[in-house]
Amino acid sequence: MQSNQFESVSDELYRALKHNQAIEPLTARFPQITLEQAYALQLRVLARRQEEDGETVIGKKIGVTSAAVMAQLKVDQPDFGHLTSAMLREDGAAIEAASLIAPKAEGEIAFLLKHDLSGPGVTVADVLRATECVMPCFEIVDSRIRDWKIAIQDTIADNASSGLFVLGDAAVSPHAIDLCLTGMTLELNGEIAHTGAGAAALGHPANAVAWLANTLGRFDMGLKAGEVILSGALSAMVPVKAGDNLRMSLGGIGSASVRFI
Repeated sequence: MQSNQFESVSDELYRALKHNQAIEPLTARFPQITLEQAYALQLRVLARRQEEDGETVIGKKIGVTSAAVMAQLKVDQPDFGHLTSAMLREDGAAIEAASLIAPKAEGEIAFLLKHDLSGPGVTVADVLRATECVMPCFEIVDSRIRDWKIAIQDTIADNASSGLFVLGDAAVSPHAIDLCLTGMTLELNGEIAHTGAGAAALGHPANAVAWLANTLGRFDMGLKAGEVILSGALSAMVPVKAGDNLRMSLGGIGSASVRFI
């Protein structure tokens, strides 16, 4: 991708986000786009959100951590994106479905950090020592790429297909429970839609956070105290629409809920 193309595509992604309009897949138009270029596009759009819209970065998300989501999106490795102040919603929030393009909900374990984490060499033990608490979380993923026709480069450039996120009203120490065995139930309109466990996120959700810290280290970036880290989906994504009500519960942690209007 040439420099003039890079600026044009970053503008296109920013407009798609601001105006809630899907664009054609980047990989269809630029087959040679690299992961590094995709992350550069992601950071360029993030910078505009901070500079022009006043958003602040409050955390990170890890995407494509479960085998189910990898199969759904036909990708074979995790990615990451940034969480901003404009993306956070309260537990039980009502979200306008029309404010998103093609939303899907994922149940996850969120980590709230009390210490910085910087790779390389971050381990699961390091992650657990750096974590203040874990919380139940809904991530509402969305794609500015038309019809979710994404390769890994598309979703990376699009901030890892981030939309919104909802934190539950409960928090526990990561040392109080076995996060690997923590079970999740995701209900859609009162019916169980999916079940999962912490092991779905790269074998252990703290593995996912360690992967993120070590991956960010290659970009001279790190995780900061006070940031919220979404560790990845524990089951397949659930498409949502106006009128849907969702609840997810994590054994030993708590629950989170969200509805769409």
